[in-house]
Amino acid sequence: MTQVFFYHGAADKIAAACALLSGAYAKKKPMLVYAVDSSVASGVDRMLWTHSALSFVPHCRADSPLAAETPILITDKLETIAQDERLMNLSQEIPPGFSRFESLIEVVGQEESDRTAARDRVKFYKDRGYEVRYFDLSDR
Repeated sequence: MTQVFFYHGAADKIAAACALLSGAYAKKKPMLVYAVDSSVASGVDRMLWTHSALSFVPHCRADSPLAAETPILITDKLETIAQDERLMNLSQEIPPGFSRFESLIEVVGQEESDRTAARDRVKFYKDRGYEVRYFDLSDR
């Protein structure tokens, strides 16, 4: 069963996501980033290029010719992606087919619309028997 993790209270959702992606890359864990909003996807892409002057996090869009050899992929469609280990959800919806992934990482900002949508997703997961684990980012 998919493990569900909610990282909530992020002052800057994209920065928090990039910090988590950097950590995953450092541990050699591939990640698929689900971002249906093109500005969020572009923000993650941009920040991963500039996140840390001392480290580079290899990433690209899932439709890139380099996707097969890149550990961090950014996409707005999950149906055609073969990776099924870790999914990071940066949308306000339930990712389609999320249950095929070993882990689902939800990143939630402090905006009320983001928090409300996250509460709905938590209820959805819990109603279906998924254990949800929480990590508070509001102090970071």
